[in-house]
Amino acid sequence: MLAMNNCPCGSGTALADCCDRYITGKAAPPTAEALMRARYTSYATRRVEFVERTHAAESRKDFDRAAAEKWAKDSEWKGLQIVSVTKGGPGDSEGVVRFVAVFGQGGKDYRHEEFAQFRKEGGAWMFVDGKTPNHDPFVKSGPDVGRNDPCHCGSGKKFKKCHGKA
Repeated sequence: MLAMNNCPCGSGTALADCCDRYITGKAAPPTAEALMRARYTSYATRRVEFVERTHAAESRKDFDRAAAEKWAKDSEWKGLQIVSVTKGGPGDSEGVVRFVAVFGQGGKDYRHEEFAQFRKEGGAWMFVDGKTPNHDPFVKSGPDVGRNDPCHCGSGKKFKKCHGKA
């Protein structure tokens, strides 16, 4: 385990007072967001057994522990951003946490963005599934440029003689 003062989840709280109590089993995460933060922290502290243990039964069979351990070990965990939370509170039975996890590998930074679905089972929050967000495609909102209109680049040429060449 890595020695850390602040919890990697970004709460600003000491690791021992934050996610570590969930990872070690001393307490149960009270919300879907708390479980999400603890799962991130388990990667950052290279204790992926917690990630496996908090998978719902139907998704546990897809968990590759060796791959998760390699990812945790080979990555520099740089931060977690909770983008949004839908339900997932202490009184809820389901919740969704949209998050971005930033990590580095081989000198390059990467972003893992996901909608993580959680469900309470026997009073404990469990990870059910994760979906990558569909980013909205670019939609042109301005008028079409005519072939004889001035080019948008400011060259002074007609569009057809500048950027309109096919």
